[in-house]
Amino acid sequence: MASSASLRELQRDLENKANDLSKLQKDISKNHQIRKKYTIQLGENELVLKELDLLNEDANVYKLIGPVLVKQDMAEANANVKKRIEYISAELKRLDSTLQDLEDKQNNKKETILKLQQKIQSLQAGEGKA
Repeated sequence: MASSASLRELQRDLENKANDLSKLQKDISKNHQIRKKYTIQLGENELVLKELDLLNEDANVYKLIGPVLVKQDMAEANANVKKRIEYISAELKRLDSTLQDLEDKQNNKKETILKLQQKIQSLQAGEGKA
């Protein structure tokens, strides 16, 4: 009787750990989606910076604000794009470290679940013999 109670307890624990693992996997997936969005934005901004470098100093540069194109100073436009690239790069680094942390937690959970499953199987095998 005592072993069946401990078996139920282990199965409950296993279920909780599996739910935690599922939540971690959802967080990892969400992180990948956000990272993909930032990577696309980084590429777009780097392209804009290259385009701005191709222009002459006296070229007209416009910025889209809502439905209106507003004339903008070339130096200001360059500074804004560089600042945006800097921000996006920092966000990508932060997301990478968060992703690494989440993947480490996921691997630890998987190991814990595997050990629990082995423990449950050994208990069940022990009951089968008794």
